[in-house]
Amino acid sequence: MIDVKLLRENPDLVRASQKARGESTSLVDEVLAADEVRRTAIVEFEALRAEQNSLSKAVGAAKGDEKSALLERAKTLSAQVKEAESKKSSTEEAFKKLALGISNVVDERAPIGGEADFKVIEEIGKPRNFDFEAKDHVELGKILGAIDVERGAKVSGARFYYLTGVGALLELALVNYAIQMATKAGFIPVIPPVLVKPEAMEGTGFLGQAAENVFHLQADDFYLVGTSEVPLAAYHMDEILDASKLPLRYSGYSPCFRREAGSYGKDTRGIIRVHQFEKVEMFSFCKPEDAAAEHLRLLNWEKDFLNAMEIPYRVIDVATGDLGSSANRKFDCEAWIPTQGAYREVTSTSNCSDFQARRLNIRIKGENGTSPVATLNGTLVAVPRMIVAILENHQQSDGSVLVPKALQPYLGTDRFTPVS
Repeated sequence: MIDVKLLRENPDLVRASQKARGESTSLVDEVLAADEVRRTAIVEFEALRAEQNSLSKAVGAAKGDEKSALLERAKTLSAQVKEAESKKSSTEEAFKKLALGISNVVDERAPIGGEADFKVIEEIGKPRNFDFEAKDHVELGKILGAIDVERGAKVSGARFYYLTGVGALLELALVNYAIQMATKAGFIPVIPPVLVKPEAMEGTGFLGQAAENVFHLQADDFYLVGTSEVPLAAYHMDEILDASKLPLRYSGYSPCFRREAGSYGKDTRGIIRVHQFEKVEMFSFCKPEDAAAEHLRLLNWEKDFLNAMEIPYRVIDVATGDLGSSANRKFDCEAWIPTQGAYREVTSTSNCSDFQARRLNIRIKGENGTSPVATLNGTLVAVPRMIVAILENHQQSDGSVLVPKALQPYLGTDRFTPVS
């Protein structure tokens, strides 16, 4: 949630951020107006409550007609307090509902614009020149007995798939390598729940502009998470953290579920854009003043993983219109996909500053009382897209695929060969 103090003191900054995101600037004024109504209602309620408390003391000391008059006044005042309390609650709810619609204030270093206005920070490795016609991951998956999209569609519909044989083993190798890497870096491994309450989903910012891509189990009012960022962020919901123990870093492994609404006609072939997949996610709670440096650390861990997979990739600074409501800055790592002749996102890391923590009521205690913590997230491996990148970049002319050295101990081989 937006910092109300910042909103009051520097509304122009918030308006500029909303404009950079391509979102409503008038919402800022609506929230400010609702805040004024809410504050007035709070003052009125507290004044009546103070009078009520004072009157209660006076009644105890009064006698005769004076006491009768005071009791009559107390009766009237009780009704006024009840009405004022109801008004206070309704104005607070109206304010909260509007304020939740304002996205995090963007980092001034983030490129301004839409999805195509990102800035390339660096390119690592060079795309390979094939001396044969490269096969895409779907064809390679068939040759290797690794991916079965036809049966996935038969059983569950479009954008579902089976990983079989070496495909299943490759997923397990990727996950194990990622968890081991994160653990060595000091992350606490977590296998979180993937069904969460509305408070967790809303608190992380996934029930606003991203709600259309969320699976909702209406009968039980549970949400299926699209990333373990959600249960990891909510892990410390309504808690006060020990500042001396920060940063707290967790690596979550979970299935992820996405409706992919609005992607009709995009990536219909293969496993690049699917409804269910596994992912290892990094999550960090740190002091707000340390968040920018922590963001770069998460990016470097993502780069270390991609370097170990021996595939060419680039790092981009995502433009403001493509950040998502919770992030103030986001870096994507995009792997080169040979048969598409393009870079495609495989990992992402976001600095959410104190935005999610305000919504989830996660604080740290300092000399001046409590204040929100900062939260950051970063994908270490999203399995299907990493499988796509590995198969396509490491394929050989005979249909076999070389296994990256980092994964060979987990797979017991240096090459996947076509099934007979």
